[in-house]
Amino acid sequence: MNTLTLNLPPVLKLSDEDFEQLAVANSNLRLELTAKGELIIMPPTGGETGERNFELDGQLWFWNRQNRLGKAFDSSTGFRLPNGATRSPDVAWITMERWEALTAAERKKYLPLCPDFAVELVSETDEVADVREKMQEYLQNGLRLGWLINPKVRQVEIYRVNREVEILESPTSLSGEDVLPGFVLDLQPIFDG
Repeated sequence: MNTLTLNLPPVLKLSDEDFEQLAVANSNLRLELTAKGELIIMPPTGGETGERNFELDGQLWFWNRQNRLGKAFDSSTGFRLPNGATRSPDVAWITMERWEALTAAERKKYLPLCPDFAVELVSETDEVADVREKMQEYLQNGLRLGWLINPKVRQVEIYRVNREVEILESPTSLSGEDVLPGFVLDLQPIFDG
């Protein structure tokens, strides 16, 4: 099953509250809203992708738990980007400073910011071009570091502010650079999953 995009006419433009109510009423679906007002319905992942996502979450969680420099989020977390889109990266992280700047009410809803760091893992149902577009959208909205990981071809695209996308073929690990100091993602369990 592939991702489904519904084009909503302008008269049906969803407010933040409308989109949140729609997502709650359809909690069995993973929904995103583009800046153009398109509603994206993403199917559940298969076992291999789910296991890879869990590996990514676990490695970032462990690093974050030791360093306590920010807050890490899984794919069920919505981020309301400055351009109006609501996106859910497979893995995301923000600095503690940005987390603490949010009100208690903002923390309970879709977070009104772009993550500092995000990972998109290409699954069997994803079109790579669509995932690349999403990574560019994150960059345009404040992302500092992003990884697009494509296990099928053992390739990683690294997205950084004001730099060309760097493409790595069969890397064994990735550095969190200055965004996630000391974090190193072991790619072996993700590529060999």
